[in-house]
Amino acid sequence: MSFLSAMNIARRGIHCSQTVNKVPKNLLEQGQNRVIEAALTLTMGCGLVESVTHRRHIIFIRFPVSTYGDAGALVRELGGAKATGTLLGVPLGHNSSYLQGPAFAPPLVREAIWNASTNSTTEEGKVLDDPRVLVDVGDIPIQELRDCGIDDTRLMNVVSDSVKLVMEEDPLRPVVIGGDHSISYPVVRAVSEKLGGPVDILHLDAHPDIYDRFEGNYYSHASSFARIMEGGYARRLLQVGIRSINLEGREQGKRFGVEQYEMRTFSKDREFLENLKLGEGVKGVYISIDVDCLDPAFAPGVSHFESGGLSFRDVLNIIHNLKGDLVAADVVEYNPQRDTADGMTAMVAAKLFEPNNPVEL
Repeated sequence: MSFLSAMNIARRGIHCSQTVNKVPKNLLEQGQNRVIEAALTLTMGCGLVESVTHRRHIIFIRFPVSTYGDAGALVRELGGAKATGTLLGVPLGHNSSYLQGPAFAPPLVREAIWNASTNSTTEEGKVLDDPRVLVDVGDIPIQELRDCGIDDTRLMNVVSDSVKLVMEEDPLRPVVIGGDHSISYPVVRAVSEKLGGPVDILHLDAHPDIYDRFEGNYYSHASSFARIMEGGYARRLLQVGIRSINLEGREQGKRFGVEQYEMRTFSKDREFLENLKLGEGVKGVYISIDVDCLDPAFAPGVSHFESGGLSFRDVLNIIHNLKGDLVAADVVEYNPQRDTADGMTAMVAAKLFEPNNPVEL
């Protein structure tokens, strides 16, 4: 029986049990625990990429992986990689305050990463088709877990546990495909806990996402960085590209000591932001990119249109010039339901993953 078939049977059974209300709560929780265990240990996704040289041509073969360990084992077998970017999809959109389209983003971002319309070499000369540079461990089955009645607290724990599993497999480092911005909280939490201390965070966004509880939602995509700072998971938080911020956002920023760089002063701040040095004295650097940090002219496929944003080159300059040990990253809030017909923003999101790849061959 396939993983998806098992998940579908389990969620139908639990949903039925909840509907008829005849099964004790502890038995329902046991069933949910089994689904969570399956989500963390069985087949998670779309596979790795192995290159095979034939004369002067390179043929790329995709094959399935069953665990994070398989990805780590392959990279270790190939040898020579100190850090390998590892795609992990978190298709979660229900903590969005406006539209839930980001839940559909991960497969379209993957398709853009491997799209034949462009070659696999990044501007910095990294070859993404080399599994020592980039591997893919698939998606966490968020909707299946929710269908089983798993609440948000446990769901966030699954995200954190998944990230920790990736990090256990040296030299894999998580590069997470969102999903809405609520996923950054469990991902950063996992990274900090796994490494044993706080990180410095570079956060590119039109919004500070630091409300205490936006619309009463503790896990709102607009509250993720409040949760991160409350937990002590970050020493420094630099927010760049901000252009939609209210009084609470400013007060919360002051409360947590956040360094907020608004677009209205970007021309003045540019030299500093394009020469950042982060991570010294802590466990490394985490980068979180909300696609709406970009002006909608560059990325129309987002839920919240905020004019006056960064150009794509602005973002690349900031990331390319950043000095520090990149331990993990995420790209979030791409909404395919708002994209152009040809998926322009999917390609933009895919290209944002390239400079976030922590490879050190």
